[in-house]
Amino acid sequence: MVVRDPYRFWSVISPAWLQVQDSWSTLYPSCPLWLPRSLSRPSSLSANWVICWRVMLTAMVTASGVMETPITQSVLGVQNYLEVAAQKLRPVGTIKFFISSRTDSGVHAICNSAHVDIERAKGKPPFTEEILVQAMNHHLQPEPIRLLKAIRVCDNFHARHNALSRTYVYRVAAGCSRPELPVFEGNLCWAIQDGLNVTAINEASKMLLGTHNFSAFRSANSENAFKSPIKTLQQADINPSCGILTHHWQSRNLQFWDFTFRARSFLYKQVRRMTGALVAVGQGRLTPQQIKEFLENQDPNCFLGNFVAPPHGLFLKDVEYDGTKLNGFSAEETQKYSSHLN
Repeated sequence: MVVRDPYRFWSVISPAWLQVQDSWSTLYPSCPLWLPRSLSRPSSLSANWVICWRVMLTAMVTASGVMETPITQSVLGVQNYLEVAAQKLRPVGTIKFFISSRTDSGVHAICNSAHVDIERAKGKPPFTEEILVQAMNHHLQPEPIRLLKAIRVCDNFHARHNALSRTYVYRVAAGCSRPELPVFEGNLCWAIQDGLNVTAINEASKMLLGTHNFSAFRSANSENAFKSPIKTLQQADINPSCGILTHHWQSRNLQFWDFTFRARSFLYKQVRRMTGALVAVGQGRLTPQQIKEFLENQDPNCFLGNFVAPPHGLFLKDVEYDGTKLNGFSAEETQKYSSHLN
């Protein structure tokens, strides 16, 4: 086959190749495929962006999570909505978003990110950051998804693989049942009837810190069989928090808690299982020593289902990148966004 225009050729196969590379790196992280993104279209016609957005998963969006769903499925994922909105900007070719953090259905995001290559028609300059954000947010209405920032990056930037860490926060409301929660908190935290022994939780959370085999805290499904269970947890703590508009209503001794976890990556449902186990420790149903035994056991089947926290209390708070990977910024902007993209 003779390729007269390599840029035109790559514009056709690039989305498919990136999907193959993404899947390969998941299955075989120690043996990456060569990703010839340097053959992407000339910078005068196209621009690679890292897109940051916030989403509160309610109503129709809740059921499918962040990842793309088949067009035959009645409920769409966040990725579907982003790609439909970007396609309305009339780019050249089909738009494909590559998500940094794959949250499951019902999980919210204070800040998630993705990279996308947008090529405009010949003669039209690349979008500015402000116009891209405004236009995307216009086309995302009325879905509960809002772009926070669009950052111009180099061609070989990958939102998922270049992430240094991801931070999750799980919100717990202690002292009431879910029907007793204020109506605006119903899908944003996990309501538990009793108070928590925070001292015991702090003792147990310290056992999770560092590098461990987290097999006991992952979902026992076919996908996880190909992923390494070895993860390094950089942060695991609990802090008192507050409810939404707390000063406008009587709390009835309601106590909100934030469980915060930070690592480069997590296993499927790992955060929800760690939260559920720590809450069980705080309720006296588990001991801190049993958390250590879970880690040593390394068996996902030993974890009881009633220790898994529900998805609606979980928030992806932040995705951290190396500032040197973010092109197109002034020194001040690079410093501002190098650590946190929110």
